[in-house]
Amino acid sequence: MTRVVIVIVTFNSASQIGRCLDALANLDGIEIVVVDNGSTDSTTAVVADRHIPLIANRHNAGFAAAVNQGIRATSAPLVLLLNPDAHLERGLDHLAAEFRHPSTGAAGGLLTDSDGRPQTGFMARNLPSPSALIFEVLGINALWPRNPVNWHYRCLGKNPVTPALVEQPAGAFLMFPRTVWERLEGFDERFWPVWFEDVDFCTKIKLAGLNVHYNPNAVARHAGAHSISTLPLEIRERYWYGSLLEYASKYYHPIAYRVVCLAVVSGAAFRAVRGYRRYGRKAFAVYGAVCRLAAGRLFGPGRGSGSTVV
Repeated sequence: MTRVVIVIVTFNSASQIGRCLDALANLDGIEIVVVDNGSTDSTTAVVADRHIPLIANRHNAGFAAAVNQGIRATSAPLVLLLNPDAHLERGLDHLAAEFRHPSTGAAGGLLTDSDGRPQTGFMARNLPSPSALIFEVLGINALWPRNPVNWHYRCLGKNPVTPALVEQPAGAFLMFPRTVWERLEGFDERFWPVWFEDVDFCTKIKLAGLNVHYNPNAVARHAGAHSISTLPLEIRERYWYGSLLEYASKYYHPIAYRVVCLAVVSGAAFRAVRGYRRYGRKAFAVYGAVCRLAAGRLFGPGRGSGSTVV
């Protein structure tokens, strides 16, 4: 198997990183580097106890910047991004084998939940069209998850145990060549601190004319959202909507981008009313801030080239 470096970005990941590293302990021919984004728990101590190379940022540099740090600090020709809550079970060699084809830009594997069920709709998706994001922010996908737009976006018609060409494997378990990372100038650090940086990277792969493979023979058990779930609602929502709008402004036609902005405003207003029962006045403060964010971007210049990739 071609040499692989596994880059793991942590943020308050003490509950997961030990098991993640233990699952990698007996693999041959790999490098491992952990990049910590200013954890305030015992994450760095857990990593140090296992004598794994660690880059400890004093502050949260963001996921994209941390990935770039980890890759620059290593030399293996293949890179695997692995979340600390994704515990490899088998099949790393199957992912690496996908790169025998020079047209392969990335590959992802099968993610399962704690009961061993495939995380369908998350581990392999198509790139988000304007319609997909509009349906998401308006809550249509939550109310009608099998609508045609969401069906296509989340690849709900694909058999999770069948290899396939896809557009966007999950960044939690994503392999790519160092040469592709260099060609695409790394992960875009404007997606700070988290969300849509992996979507952006896969979009750049598609625009470069490369293929992305899904190989279910590579398997990792994935808890999901272990760091994000600890953040206050107002921070979570600001990060997610901010990164979504950044992606839309980068790739969508200016008209489509502004429709997405309007959908965010409408969806946030609905969530404020709906969230009042659970969060009280805090819901209006949180989603009011989202409305202002989207409204401010609505009248700003979109950066999209006018040629969508979806």
